[in-house]
Formats: sequence, structure tokens, C-alpha cells
Amino acid sequence: QLQLVETGGGLVQPGGSLRLSCTLSGGTMSFYSIGWFRQAPGKEREGVSCISTLERDTKYADSVKGRFTISRDNAKSTVYLQMNSLKPEDTAIYFCGSRGPTLQPCELSGYSVWGQGTQVTVSS
Repeated sequence: QLQLVETGGGLVQPGGSLRLSCTLSGGTMSFYSIGWFRQAPGKEREGVSCISTLERDTKYADSVKGRFTISRDNAKSTVYLQMNSLKPEDTAIYFCGSRGPTLQPCELSGYSVWGQGTQVTVSS
């Protein structure tokens, strides 16, 4: 059974950085596109970033472009989300999801397996 676990959340001051990790078990990471999503209190879940299986394609929400970087290490079955220049509006629970198996470019929709989420709080 495919499972995802997110780690790396925490409390950080505005302008700070965090790196989130999404580790997959029960399957082969290299077969799946991975997406990062977030949900703030009272808001719908929104797509943040995604990465295709062969790392040839990445996408970012406009709100995080230039600040967040997604990458993957298939040997470690892990996808990372490096978040720099964090803002209070980045505060949310961050989830990763898997899509596939697929070799198609990644999309910020159609994810079927989700992790439990990790809290990111940006506050002074």
C-alpha cells in the first residue's frame, strides 16, 4: 500500500526558510509525480508545486515562484520542498500527494494518495 509521510514543518520567522520532505513507501518513487499542496484555516487546499517522475517538469503556484524549489531524490524515495523568504501568508498545513504511475508532465490535480500533512507557521 502506497504511503506518504511529510516532515520538516515548524515555526519560522518571516524571511526565514524551511525544507519539507515527502517520503514514499510501499512503491517505487520514480514511477510517481509528486505534488505539494497547502491548506490554511478556513481556506480550500491549493496546489503549491509539483515534479514529474524524471524531474524534467516542475510547476509552481504564482504565489511561491522564485521562493520555493521542488526537487526529488528517487534513491531516497523522497521529494523536497525548499521554502525561502517565507511570509505569514505561507502559514498552512502542507501535504504531499502522489499521482501515477505516470511519465507525463506533472499537474496540480488528480492526486490519489496523500500524506497526513505537516504544519508550517510563519510568524514573528
